[in-house]
Amino acid sequence: MRRYIIMGMAVACLAHGAEITVVDEIICKVNGDIITRNDYETSRKRIEASMRQQQGVSIARLNEEVALAEKNILRDRIDQLLMISRAKELTINVDSEVNKQLADIQRSSKIADPEKFQEFVRQETAMPYEDYKNELKNQLLTNRVIRQEVSGKINFKKEELEKYYNEHKDEFQREERVFLRELLVSTEGKDALAVAAAEKKAKDLSARAKKGEKFEEMAQANSDSATAQQGGDIGAYEKGKLRADIEKSVWDQPRGFVTDPINIGNGFLILKVEDHPKAGLASFEEAENDIRAKLFQPRMQPEMRKFLTQLRVDAFLEIKPGFEDSGAAPGKNTAWVDPAEIKPETVTKEEVASRIRHKRLLGFLPIPGTTAQQTGTSSSSK
Repeated sequence: MRRYIIMGMAVACLAHGAEITVVDEIICKVNGDIITRNDYETSRKRIEASMRQQQGVSIARLNEEVALAEKNILRDRIDQLLMISRAKELTINVDSEVNKQLADIQRSSKIADPEKFQEFVRQETAMPYEDYKNELKNQLLTNRVIRQEVSGKINFKKEELEKYYNEHKDEFQREERVFLRELLVSTEGKDALAVAAAEKKAKDLSARAKKGEKFEEMAQANSDSATAQQGGDIGAYEKGKLRADIEKSVWDQPRGFVTDPINIGNGFLILKVEDHPKAGLASFEEAENDIRAKLFQPRMQPEMRKFLTQLRVDAFLEIKPGFEDSGAAPGKNTAWVDPAEIKPETVTKEEVASRIRHKRLLGFLPIPGTTAQQTGTSSSSK
């Protein structure tokens, strides 16, 4: 026994004297998730690197913006974890959306080999493929929760929209514009036979679109343009802003018109007219979506903060000293509790014996409102 005691003491002394290396440090607990110091530092470095790419901003102003953004790092991380936790409660599943977006990116990159595509993602995003996939999933979960719990509940009465329109008509004076979507079948680097095949494919796609097939989905699945992921959306153009032959093919056409394939040298381009508002004051119907957008954001921000504050109130949340949640819920206790400092409850033999004696005494005490004379007799038998 003495030998084992001595060996135990020797091991304890070696452990005490050894240098302990901390791999990472937990700085915040959010329900079943954690935020580490490394997470915090990674976010800080990304913010700083992104902001320092701004052009024409003084160093002093840039430092102010970086400092302001850094104050909200922990808040933003907590926000995301709370919404992901809420998504789990709502049993939201976005796996199919994640796979679709990754497939769209892979198709746009024109990299068929899975391993090469994963390496491409790592180079483009500076993070491992699985980390990027997880970030994409978290973003989609967050967006779904926001739509379901906040933005989807923000509604405007027609009278409210009409009031804004009538009081701000100067904002809806417009030049004539045409809104377009594109679908490109590329011929770049192809021989004559492949070019002929590309032209045939473009003609078939144009015919299908003219028959009413959804142009946005067709562009996502078939376009070789960088706009494929956005369904071919290329925005609005005023007169004179398009190449002459392209402008001629779309300018006098109504909404919904689809062109024949246009040979632009490196491929065959198909265009769809999404909208074509004329010059002058836009009608209320034409301006309605713009008005909603103008009124939405001022209402969305406070509603979003209100929602996130309530999530904090309902959450298990602990924050280590030295870190601050700029979106903290008033009155919410987020004090850090170190498990190593929690002392186990100790009970002496005398206390145990006392409790047993007390329990026995209670066994002989009558329950208030009853009598000890008629035991075992049901009142229903009377």
